[in-house]
Amino acid sequence: MADAAKVEVKSSGKYDAFLADAEGRSLYLFKADTRGKDGKDAVSACYDKCAVAWPPLTTTGEPTGGDKVKSELLGTIERKDGTMQVTYGGWPLYYFVKDKAPGDTNGQDVEGFGEEWYLVAPGGKKVAEHGDDHGKDHGDDDKS
Repeated sequence: MADAAKVEVKSSGKYDAFLADAEGRSLYLFKADTRGKDGKDAVSACYDKCAVAWPPLTTTGEPTGGDKVKSELLGTIERKDGTMQVTYGGWPLYYFVKDKAPGDTNGQDVEGFGEEWYLVAPGGKKVAEHGDDHGKDHGDDDKS
């Protein structure tokens, strides 16, 4: 990425609101990661083959947020290769290689590399489908 990453809030027919990049590509959290909270730093567990299937959202500057993005939830962590990965609500953010077009959400509730992957809601937690609590944030997804 040549510039600072921008995070936006998008919606689709299936999901009320989820995070995406400036081009509308969906962003995901990985339950195997260590969520940064309560003074702990976020830690990515996705490298090598995992990072090929789920490329991290990286940035060269401070990430920014569009409308409905809570800028206080944006942050960064340093990956093993020295790149800066964007975090939101303490979760490192990723793309999914099978999302081919802006708005694709093929990685929602997918199990891969030993854990589940979820779209990220504007509140910083995982997204649910409309039929499951109307796409609201789920509060039971903290990883300690």
